[in-house]
Amino acid sequence: MKYDIKDIKLAKQGRLRVEWANEYMKVLSLIRKRFAKEKPLKGIKVACCLHVTTETANLAHTLKEGGATVSVCASNPLSTQDDVAATLVKDFGISVFAIKGEDNKTYYKHLNSALDAAPNITMDDGADLVSEIHKARKNLAKGIMGGTEETTTGVIRLKNLALNGILMYPIVAVNDADTKHLFDNRYGTGQSTIDGIIRATNVLLAGSNFVVCGYGWCGKGAAMRARGMGANVIVVEIDPVKGIEAAMDGFRVMPIKEAAKIGDVFVTLTGNVNVIRKEHFPTMKDGVIISNSGHFNVELDIPGLESISAKKRRIREFVEEYTLKGGKRINLLGEGRLINLAAAEGHPASVMDMSFANQALSCEYVAKNHKKLKKDVYRVPEAIDKEIARLKLESLGISIDTLTDEQKKYLASWELGT
Repeated sequence: MKYDIKDIKLAKQGRLRVEWANEYMKVLSLIRKRFAKEKPLKGIKVACCLHVTTETANLAHTLKEGGATVSVCASNPLSTQDDVAATLVKDFGISVFAIKGEDNKTYYKHLNSALDAAPNITMDDGADLVSEIHKARKNLAKGIMGGTEETTTGVIRLKNLALNGILMYPIVAVNDADTKHLFDNRYGTGQSTIDGIIRATNVLLAGSNFVVCGYGWCGKGAAMRARGMGANVIVVEIDPVKGIEAAMDGFRVMPIKEAAKIGDVFVTLTGNVNVIRKEHFPTMKDGVIISNSGHFNVELDIPGLESISAKKRRIREFVEEYTLKGGKRINLLGEGRLINLAAAEGHPASVMDMSFANQALSCEYVAKNHKKLKKDVYRVPEAIDKEIARLKLESLGISIDTLTDEQKKYLASWELGT
């Protein structure tokens, strides 16, 4: 078994943290028990490019229990939990190529190490495995049944590949499952983004002007949680529908050019490039905090910030203080990478339970149905989505109603009305 991690001696600490997370992942635990009996992934090699966290460890364990040979690499250089990487190798016998803080060269070396296993299924969070296969490892595509994608940014990349007719194998967009984006993006990202900002800075949000760039499900969650902490939330949008939705949700809405002048804390969650740009930094308040919770750090124009800065220093563990040539200070969190994973622990395990249940069941779906799938991007089948929701409710001890025969008849008719 090959691996490249920081320190295998961290495994004991990592094992305990993985066990703790597993206590809050009841749905995935049920899937793991079934997988252990049925072995739906027997003989299948799965390469996972995901955030190497306690929750990911439980997913990797589930895939292995299902019969898969699993290799794992990081989907972000700052998101790896080194103790988790260690326990995956030592206690679970899974190949891991991930070290927190790895440079760009090492990141791609690790990505290719995971691909060296010649996977039959790829599992992405940001589409870097798929992208590398399409750019440099095209020979691997012939042995790949399909893949899954975890996040909005990755789905955008993959749909563009499909739109251009060059996607080499089918992908299930886990991110588009209702039990993923409605919960993971809104409640998971919402809470963990605020957690990361506060851990990095210890700033008081109450009374501050908190600027949320992007009002998709992730942005909605961050805005909701910041308001809950007492912040005055400002939303920046380019979509008129989302803009009016934010306004009706009670938030101030304005262009970034205006928000830059009055914001105290900024977070980007758009999936796009250069949302906060070079021209915005000089107009900001002295000591402003800027961060990103989108998948890639390109949402912040860091090269532009560098070019107008006279000096830079690390003032806290996850805070780089840039002093502009006029003396104004801009505080960048977590190198502009996912702040919830750079400075905190990512999403709570109970919400990742649904996301990774989708991953596990979508992996099984690909294994069983790949011969019928075209080279396109697919939603998670509705039956899987609803079953995950049912199991989650059951694990929480929550019951809901079912339709009566009369109600079923009414919904199936067209004659009945007023």
